[in-house]
Amino acid sequence: MLVRFLYFYGMQIQLPLDKKIYFASDFHLGTPDAETSLVREKKIVSWLNQIQDDAQAVFLLGDIFDFWFEYKRAIPKGFIRFQGKLAELRDRNIPIFFFTGNHDMWLFDYFEKELGIKVFRHPIEVQVNEKKILVGHGDGLGDGDRWYMVLKKFFNSSTCQWLFARIHPNTGIAIAQYWSRKSRISNNRKGEKFNGEENEYLLKYCREIEQKSHHDFYIFGHRHLPLDLKVNNQSRYINLGEWVHFSPYFELGTEQAELKSF
Repeated sequence: MLVRFLYFYGMQIQLPLDKKIYFASDFHLGTPDAETSLVREKKIVSWLNQIQDDAQAVFLLGDIFDFWFEYKRAIPKGFIRFQGKLAELRDRNIPIFFFTGNHDMWLFDYFEKELGIKVFRHPIEVQVNEKKILVGHGDGLGDGDRWYMVLKKFFNSSTCQWLFARIHPNTGIAIAQYWSRKSRISNNRKGEKFNGEENEYLLKYCREIEQKSHHDFYIFGHRHLPLDLKVNNQSRYINLGEWVHFSPYFELGTEQAELKSF
């Protein structure tokens, strides 16, 4: 397939009539426990099996893992079925684009070197035929995550990462897993609630961007609630939700675009 990187934050993808581009986010593999996560991991692999024959590209929009930290010679244990499936898709020459989220921001070069998967840390613009898309995880955008942005700046600092790398993996990963069990995804069994468009900070962010530059689609994760809302009459905001309580994904074809559930 043809994928051209236009500049440092954008790419162009040619989408044939018989192919589709798939988007998913917030698998949160690892939470709330290994057994439950394994069931979800197998379901995700089944979804990837289903889409592989007509996938022109796959976008994974962050928080794929509930925790991830790459030590110099070690990565978190588990998720081998998922990683193996990604390797199989890459061997079939299907491009996969991975966006870090707030739970897996400490993903460094393992996926690029071992699996050939391009990793992004910020939203990018994607041109698909005549459609223009802004895509990313969604954390820190708009006015909904101001306190998080302070934490993110610290966690992304080389000092913080160097200090955490000094902790033995057995201890460091155990600490992180304890922390992740306190997160909203692990403790909100019913999922997030929709409280009206006026309270959707990512939707407000999309509308602010749309006033400056048109995009046909704004596709994000992070919100944990599947949403398909109008930015205006020519533009849609898609939130991919999460796979702990839902199983949503977005399918983009040449004739239609639809938020679906597996």
